[in-house]
Amino acid sequence: MDLTHAVLSFAILGALLTITPGLDTALVLRSAVTMGRGAAFATALGVNSGALLWGAAAAVGVSALLTASATAYTVLRVAGAAYMLYLGVRMMRSAFNKDGEAVELAGPAAPTWWSTFGKGLFTNLLNPKVGAFYLAVLPQFIPAGSSPLGMGLLLALVHDIEGLAWFSLIIFGARAARGLLARRSMRRTVDAGTGAVLIGFGLRLGLSSR
Repeated sequence: MDLTHAVLSFAILGALLTITPGLDTALVLRSAVTMGRGAAFATALGVNSGALLWGAAAAVGVSALLTASATAYTVLRVAGAAYMLYLGVRMMRSAFNKDGEAVELAGPAAPTWWSTFGKGLFTNLLNPKVGAFYLAVLPQFIPAGSSPLGMGLLLALVHDIEGLAWFSLIIFGARAARGLLARRSMRRTVDAGTGAVLIGFGLRLGLSSR
């Protein structure tokens, strides 16, 4: 497999995984609906930064350590599950808050670019299954004689570009439908749905053995 073939093959796989509905998509959609385009792009960049770091970690063997060490994997798994459950509960509170005011995940202050970026980043970084995915997939697309680190970063970057393109479609689509999505009932529905997804992912991650 040469470089071009490796990149194109991985790009196809990455595109299929990117458009599959999941936690990352739910987080970005929620940010677009409840906080606007800027916050949504910050969330998307946080998610993509986490994926890029996992790709780099897989390339240099950190993910291999997580796979080999039950203790390291368990610590990260429990931390990730707790973080997802925390975000999910806060979103559910926002959805069912009686006075109709949104409960911001960062606290009483208005969300900042860095706070929304951090939510996307840490949600991704605290999910060891993302690292396990890169560890399992990347070696299959590294041509003989290539630098594992260089190829790992390149492929992770390809995946990131695809993710950003997909998130941009979601964000601008939400923007185009802002009249409907700005309704309090819709905001509550998105918060409740995203919160339920987060809680589900958190429980699944926390209860899984590997």
